[in-house]
Amino acid sequence: MGEEKKLNLGSLTAVIISSMIGAGIFNLISDMASQAAPGAIILGWLVTGIGMGTLVFSFKNLSEKRPELDAGIYRYAKEGFGDYMGFNSAWGYWLSALLGNVAFGTLTFSALGYFFKTFGNGQNIYSVLGASIVLWIIHYITIKGSGTASFVNFIVTVAKVIPIIMFIIVVIFAFKAKVFSLDFWGTVSGNFEFSSVATQVKNVMLTTVWVFIGVEGGIIYSGRAKRAKDVGKATLIAFTSVLVLYALVTILSFGVMPQDELAKMPKPSMAHVLESIIGKPGAIIINIGVIISIIGCWLATTMYTGEVPYRAAQTKNFPRLFTKVNENGAPTAALWVTNMLIQIFLFTFLINDSAYNFMYSLSASAILLPYGLVAFYQLKYSLGEEKGTKHRVQNIILGIVSSVFVIWVTFASGIEYFLLTMFVFAAGFFVFAWVQKENKRKLFATKLDLLFAAIVLILFITCIIQIATGAIDLRTI
Repeated sequence: MGEEKKLNLGSLTAVIISSMIGAGIFNLISDMASQAAPGAIILGWLVTGIGMGTLVFSFKNLSEKRPELDAGIYRYAKEGFGDYMGFNSAWGYWLSALLGNVAFGTLTFSALGYFFKTFGNGQNIYSVLGASIVLWIIHYITIKGSGTASFVNFIVTVAKVIPIIMFIIVVIFAFKAKVFSLDFWGTVSGNFEFSSVATQVKNVMLTTVWVFIGVEGGIIYSGRAKRAKDVGKATLIAFTSVLVLYALVTILSFGVMPQDELAKMPKPSMAHVLESIIGKPGAIIINIGVIISIIGCWLATTMYTGEVPYRAAQTKNFPRLFTKVNENGAPTAALWVTNMLIQIFLFTFLINDSAYNFMYSLSASAILLPYGLVAFYQLKYSLGEEKGTKHRVQNIILGIVSSVFVIWVTFASGIEYFLLTMFVFAAGFFVFAWVQKENKRKLFATKLDLLFAAIVLILFITCIIQIATGAIDLRTI
């Protein structure tokens, strides 16, 4: 086996930024405008900045306190809450990334549809064939090893940030205060009304979580970092940079067009906003940026979908077959299984007119459990430290705030998606049973494992009942 290339601070930061800046930012304007007015969106970014910020600091703290728990998105869950929740954290994260990659496919070919009408809105047979070709090209790059993939990813990250910065500069010059202040709070009276504004803020929460998926990338790749201290540093740099970009792109756009026009923009909405300012070249530039950006994010996320099950299998929390690697150190078995599943899911483009929205919403909802378990472990670990430990109180507060944030976002995302994710975790039970048998362990080693499994089963049955009675209508989600 060849010598594995380690990732430096720049490569780690690029992987995290690239995995966050993908499909979401280019359609973020219409996604948020369809749910909230500018005042509520500003508050939404403040809430998200604080909530996700505390989660990021939790990642940083745990990576420094427990560096041996590399690939920590699931290792923290296992360490704090046992085998079953450790497995579910890895399982939920893996399937979240997998579903996200399916969403990338439809938006990539929606952008290409601007140049080639054959692809239409990105949801026809030609788009499926095109997305399939891109999928397997990315697969080939990834199996060449993390060093090759991260180098390609670094170049792509730089290329896709340029049109976003250009968009922000143009929109600053086109910004009109009168347009921005029009219906600022989106309320009947035109003034701030707590109930109405709070509902709007709640409505945009799942969207904000979706665009921040990937912030944990440094933790996922901590086992391949040159220096352990770079992991936390890269995570903070990436999170701060991307938060600023997201906030500027969405908030400034309300100074160019009123909310109702932004909400009706076709995908990718950023292209159409820029086209309204500088003409057709604006749409061309952004659509090219979309294609580069999503493919870069697709690559970064594919790296994660290989790494998480590989690391989980190494610690006997995923089936042993996922430990297989090639001469470049790439987790080939994990990548083959992941990308074959994505290939199957790509055909949902043909049967679901809202494939992108459904896939990104389900992806964001599925990752809330892994995020929540990190927050809970941050709180548990900090409470267990000796009194007088440096920054213990601050770390306890981080754990409390990040835990409350994840619980609230789960509530805010709506009961439908929360229950639908129980399909994901209920299906995972059979894989968990396989893992336990393979390692000659009891199915449920502790009462806590049994309790968690019972809760998942009850919620899964509830979801089935809700679908059967029509309370959850899969056609309208």
